[in-house]
Amino acid sequence: MVITRYLRPVVLSVLAYSWLWTVTPNSLSAASPHKTESNLRRLLIESSRVVILGDSITYSGRWVSYLTCWMETAGTSAQVIDMALPSETVSGLSEKGHAGGKFPRPNLHERLNRVLRISRPDVVLACYGMNCGIYRPFDSLRFRKFQEGTIHLHEKVEAIGAQIIHLTPPAYDQRPEKLGPAGSTDYDIVLEQYSNWLVSKRQDGWMVIDIHGPIKRSLKLNRATNPSFIFAQDTVHPGDEGHWAICRAVLDDLSVPRTWSTKKTDRLLPVVTQRLEILRNAYISAAGHTRPGIPQGLPIDEAITEANRLTTMIRSD
Repeated sequence: MVITRYLRPVVLSVLAYSWLWTVTPNSLSAASPHKTESNLRRLLIESSRVVILGDSITYSGRWVSYLTCWMETAGTSAQVIDMALPSETVSGLSEKGHAGGKFPRPNLHERLNRVLRISRPDVVLACYGMNCGIYRPFDSLRFRKFQEGTIHLHEKVEAIGAQIIHLTPPAYDQRPEKLGPAGSTDYDIVLEQYSNWLVSKRQDGWMVIDIHGPIKRSLKLNRATNPSFIFAQDTVHPGDEGHWAICRAVLDDLSVPRTWSTKKTDRLLPVVTQRLEILRNAYISAAGHTRPGIPQGLPIDEAITEANRLTTMIRSD
């Protein structure tokens, strides 16, 4: 069963490059528009393909590795594919002189059609917003671009018969001694407004997991006893504790008991991470993008073969 679940994309991988590829809505899309915690959990466990989109925080993949470990312990047979891209926005905006003037921020919508065509997801998890405010004070035009880009992403995913779960952006870990790229701007206020809007879309039947609020509360709680506590050394990119906070916020929304932790998956984590990186590099390369400095991945067929081998190891017990 493990092998056949992963052989399916090998047989179909040639089709991934065809512009004639079509999509048949999957059975999960018939779920009620008002999703519950159990619906979210079922989607992640029962889907064949879960594709993750986001910026550098998600590309680094630690929180994705933690979440995938939980999925494995919960009995999933899904293939998880991280197709996040560093610097990317869903808003299509880029600040002047980004990356020292070397390149503008990638726009998800430049590659979205190719991503969906090649990855063929049942479920998409998307975490954007950190870069979308361009590390400037709140601005209604930038906010509207974030809203429009997010709605467009939502509609594109649903149009191919897949489901999408939105994650609010993480908190901006600014301290007096470390202002980060936002300088003196209280950038977390911007991210909070973006997050509040996303959460409000639950009223329209969207599946939204709030990670911003829990991370902000966790920072406040930890700093009450340890003023030097941080999640992100540079204010943006979390360390291991920050990535675990992201994952834990997702698990809380799925009603996963707090007794579950990555300590239960010490054996799995290195292999799960290796599998994610192999598939990530292969699928991002196959879809193409405008971001310099991203390593070239294996051809998809070769990456899936290696992923199959690692999956056998992961699910051997």
